[in-house]
Amino acid sequence: MEPPIQMGLAEDQHRRCAAGLFNRTWELMEQSDRSPDQDLEMVHAAHASRWHWGVVGQPVNLARGEWQISRVYAILGRGEPALHHAELYLRMCEEHDLSEYDRAFAHESLARAAAVAGDSESVAAHVQYGLAAAEHIEDEKGREWARRNLATVTSEPPAD
Repeated sequence: MEPPIQMGLAEDQHRRCAAGLFNRTWELMEQSDRSPDQDLEMVHAAHASRWHWGVVGQPVNLARGEWQISRVYAILGRGEPALHHAELYLRMCEEHDLSEYDRAFAHESLARAAAVAGDSESVAAHVQYGLAAAEHIEDEKGREWARRNLATVTSEPPAD
């Protein structure tokens, strides 16, 4: 795959943009009273962060960008793009032999996408795959973070 156009920015500027946009997306994800404009900002910020990582990031940065995009779409109740980006994340985990931490969160994102689609069987399967991966995370904090996130996945689609 050909690298994205750098748009005349230095590598450190791409890194700052990628990280800043990731953090802004996270802030919006945690905000319970987002406006429709903030929902749109959240989508654009997640994609923009991933794009900047595509210029200067390592495979783990790109993969986690796909996770965040998937999570944004799941929050917004948009199953098809949530599933698409979750599948990209899992594929990147496999292609680049990413950590069990990333594998656990790939399954977490697949479970959330399945929940949005109303596929409770896939939700249960991916939660179990995620929990199995989490058991192999060496860092206790990372292991618990993965478990906590997987525990929040419900088979109920988000309310409109």
